[in-house]
Amino acid sequence: MAKIEIKKLATLGGHKDCVYTLQPGPEPHLFFSSGADGMVLQWDLNDLSKAELMARVENSVYAINYYAERKALIIGENHEGIHILDLETKTEIGSLKLSNSAIFDIKTVKDRIFTAHGDGKVILSNLPTLQRIYEFQATDQSARCLAMNEAKAEFAVGYSDNKIRIYSLINHEINAHEISIFTVQYSPDQRYLLSGSRDAHLKVWDVQKGYSLKKSVAAHRFTINHLVYSPDGKYFVTCSMDKSIKIWDAETFILLKVIDKARHAGHGTSVNKLLWSHHHNLLVSGSDDRSLSVWDINFNPSFT
Repeated sequence: MAKIEIKKLATLGGHKDCVYTLQPGPEPHLFFSSGADGMVLQWDLNDLSKAELMARVENSVYAINYYAERKALIIGENHEGIHILDLETKTEIGSLKLSNSAIFDIKTVKDRIFTAHGDGKVILSNLPTLQRIYEFQATDQSARCLAMNEAKAEFAVGYSDNKIRIYSLINHEINAHEISIFTVQYSPDQRYLLSGSRDAHLKVWDVQKGYSLKKSVAAHRFTINHLVYSPDGKYFVTCSMDKSIKIWDAETFILLKVIDKARHAGHGTSVNKLLWSHHHNLLVSGSDDRSLSVWDINFNPSFT
């Protein structure tokens, strides 16, 4: 593996239960976290001594989304719907009951809110008016994750029926994995769609070639929960129920480094979510162990 220097800068313990979601904030050094305790916290990478409580809801939160154009934080409360928080006034400016199921992912594009639900629905809502515009349901199994490709005016949905469905003027359906898909992500140049599943495989789909399979890797021992790209797009990371974080080369899809408890004092339970910040290239991970970890990753270390 490549010589990559990993330093754990901090362990953050602001949550009282599992951490399920991370989201970048209004400035590069700010980010949000939430999880099973229903608390939405804002963290400052310049001062990790404490977090600011932004909101608290009654049920678990699997998904939050920061929408910069409106300076709004969208909180998906399981079984209740979405809450819209104005970050300038730190007040809730609206809410919308969507379904009785869990909300697994939220994305925003041009004042449209896309939500993926546990009953298989994908719901499109209007942010300014908080009205439901459209919903569709390809299966009654969970819609787990969303990825947006604005250049091609299409988006990908990963489902628990093992399929990825691409929605646009011409829809595609990919028999992608053996079991439920937990994460999908377009590469920054939108050449590829990456997916990770409960089958522990990482798969790379070539967008320009009709989403044909380019590569399949047995990447982890257990479920791949999430994957994100580095700010410069040269690398990406995956995290898993096997308690590890893995760093990959984005061009060759070769494994470069493993971050785990034994070698780097990593998480002791499932790693659920990742955020690769533009602030000093720091990586943040959230886990079932109720903690967040902040990692400094140096790709050009000077070893003596």
